[in-house]
Amino acid sequence: MEEHKLITITFTPTVQHCSLATLIGLCLRVKLERTLPDKFKLDIYLAKGSHSTEQEINKQINDKERVAAAMENPNLRKIVENCIEDEG
Repeated sequence: MEEHKLITITFTPTVQHCSLATLIGLCLRVKLERTLPDKFKLDIYLAKGSHSTEQEINKQINDKERVAAAMENPNLRKIVENCIEDEG
């Protein structure tokens, strides 16, 4: 059985009420999940005390079902794809 390695990312939004914090977390998750091998487990968190709804956002961006549901929304999917698109 292959051992999973944990990667933990913590980011800080620019303001406590940043409306894009969830989108930023979602973009980080999607990009990294597509880039990293399957042996890595990914946890993404807002820095402690950095956002007014920190716990709720952390729960959303670390829940596979919620992430999958978000990516099924065509408008949100397009935004995420544009954000993580390689310009190379």
